[in-house]
This record gives sequence, structure tokens and C-alpha cells, in this order.
Amino acid sequence: MIATELVAQVAAALQQGTLAAPEPKGINTEGVVTFFASNIAPILLAILGIIFIGRASRGEISKVLTSSAIAIVGLAFIAGAATLFFVGDYLISLIFT
Repeated sequence: MIATELVAQVAAALQQGTLAAPEPKGINTEGVVTFFASNIAPILLAILGIIFIGRASRGEISKVLTSSAIAIVGLAFIAGAATLFFVGDYLISLIFT
């Protein structure tokens, strides 16, 4: 008796869709990128600045200039990658609209 009532309730719930799994949630990539850009990147740049100032005070100017140039090239690559992301998004929206 209890088993048949249970089966009837489960069947009714399935028909109503109350036992359906909730929609999966995606990862908020914009939030992750914003977090890194606003919190992690300034800390890393501050650490690089402290290292450069420390080397410059010891007279290692050539190493500071080399490291600074490498850091600037790295930032240019990051900016280029972000630009390509937006250009690709624009091209996709242009083609598929």
C-alpha cells in the first residue's frame, strides 16, 4: 500500500516536472577576469616595481632596463590578445547577424 502510493506520487511529480534537474550554471568568466584585472595584476606590477627599484639602487641599471623592456613587451602581448578577442567577437557578430 505504501509502495503504490509512493510510486503514484513519484509518477505525478515526474509528470509535473518537479523532479527535473535545475539548469546548470556556467562559470562567470567576466567576474574572474575583472577580479584578476582589479586585484591580482596591480599586486604583481607592484612587486615588479619593487624588484626594479631594488636592482636600480644597487647599480644594475642594464638589468633593470632589460627587465623593464621584457615587462613592457609582455603587457603589449596581453593587450594584443584582448584586442584580438574583441575583434573576433565583432567578426562573429558581423557574419552571423
